[in-house]
Amino acid sequence: MIKRPGQQQLLLPVSPVFMWTSLLVALLVNLIPIGRAAWMPDLLALVIVFWGVHQPARVGIGAAFMFGLLMDVHQSSMLGQHALSYTTLGFFAIMIHRRLLWYPVFSQALQVLPLFALSQFIEVITRMIGGGVFPGWGVLISPAIEAALWPLATALLLAPQRRTPEPDENRPL
Repeated sequence: MIKRPGQQQLLLPVSPVFMWTSLLVALLVNLIPIGRAAWMPDLLALVIVFWGVHQPARVGIGAAFMFGLLMDVHQSSMLGQHALSYTTLGFFAIMIHRRLLWYPVFSQALQVLPLFALSQFIEVITRMIGGGVFPGWGVLISPAIEAALWPLATALLLAPQRRTPEPDENRPL
């Protein structure tokens, strides 16, 4: 592990294969037919925000839009409901990425909570405008669960970047 004294740990570059694989795995987890309750967290939204914060040049609004369309088609919801929600998440994640990375992980979780709440609000309002019914007040729990999962997502998705490149006893770093 590369760490300077008194500083945060230096991270290795992220592998694009790992990054896109994590997005696809999150999409596949969302596609599991276990019944989508209103309180269940949207793992794809969590991973989109994570990579939007940590790799804004690679995962942006276009990728969020495409994943949103895939979720819309899968759930047979109004076309554009998830796309609008994920695009908004991607935009705001990119907008706050410089500021957010200055804080510890638990403070980051509190700061991404409004993003997840906004995303849920957009989905519910879009569904209701299209003639759907209100899913209940359980939708308020989902953003809180997603924000609570932020430290776990950070630990898992940054783990490959924290490994030592080549241990060498002659190099102090």
